[in-house]
Parts: sequence; C-alpha cells; structure tokens
Amino acid sequence: MTIRTLFATRFSQTQLDDAALLDELAEACRDLAQQDGAGRAWSRAHGYRGYTSYASLNDLPARDPRFADLVRHLNRQVARFADACAFDLGGRKLKLDSLWVNVLKPGGTHSGHIHPHSIVSGTIYVEVPPGAGALKLEDPRLPLLMAAPPRRADAPEDLHTFIYAEPGPGSIFLWESWLRHEVMPHAGKGERISISFNYR
Repeated sequence: MTIRTLFATRFSQTQLDDAALLDELAEACRDLAQQDGAGRAWSRAHGYRGYTSYASLNDLPARDPRFADLVRHLNRQVARFADACAFDLGGRKLKLDSLWVNVLKPGGTHSGHIHPHSIVSGTIYVEVPPGAGALKLEDPRLPLLMAAPPRRADAPEDLHTFIYAEPGPGSIFLWESWLRHEVMPHAGKGERISISFNYR
C-alpha cells in the first residue's frame, strides 16, 4: 500500500535572538498603549482585554524606528516562508501590509478568525508570561469532515484537527492568511505582548 500525504499546510516557527530589540519592542508597545487613546477606546468598545493598535494606527514602522528594525527582520523571514510554500510571485516580493501591537491582560483571548486580503500572516511574541495561552490552529478541512471519527491520541501531528503552538519570548509564527486560528485564554499573570502582521 502506498500512502501519500496531500494538501500540506505550512507553519513556520522561528526565533528572534536579539534580547536588546525585544526589550526595545516591549517598551515601544507599552508606550503606544499609554499614548494611543483611539486604540484604547476601540479595545474597550470591542471587549478586548488590554490594548491593541489594530484599528487605530497603521504607520508603526514609520512612526518608531524600533518597529522598522523589526520589519527588516520579518521581511527576511517572510521571504523564506514564501519560498517554502513554493509561491510563484513572478519575481516580486511579498510586502508588509499591516502591523499592530497587542497587549493582552490576564483573561484575554481572541476567537477564531482568518486574515482576508493577505497572503502571509504572523505574530512575534515580545513578552510571554507563563500560562499566557497558545495559538490554536484549525485544520482548514474541518467543515468538510462530516462523519469522520476523531483521531487517536497517538496520531501524528499532521493528522491532528487542532494544533496548539506554544510561544515564548522572541517566537515568530508565520502561516498562510487563510488558515483559521485563535488565541487561547491568557491564564497567566502580567501582560502578554505581541506584534501581529500581514503581508500581501
């Protein structure tokens, strides 16, 4: 019998090994959380436990050189990921479309969603207290599985219905933007700081 694995979904997990830049990014994110009144208001209005610049600021790399330093690193990571996905970009490169800060307080979560109008999405984790919650990734075929039985506990990772990617400080996760994902509840203490982004 020949068994082939078809329709692979790529997910990249790398590490930013630059403690000084992580410290600078943590400071930059906290600065924004204090100064961005529109972002705080949006977070309150939408039940976001903490602060996000998602709906308020769209110029962070131009606004603050600390974010520009991060983007230079992300550009390289995303280019490598696009190559691993065998994207035919016609000689062009993916470009950053949006980048936003998340300062999540204990109890905070983010329900399942995708990132429309983008090709690659991702998150870099700046500060991750113990128990801060994993990124939960969903098998994109889930709505079609119908009568499929559950998988055994010893099933290999590529057969799991959900994958839980545990971040640490400096973790960079990349995935194709159509992949449904959610942020599990922050059950730790202190703030979990991350920066999310889209490329198209």
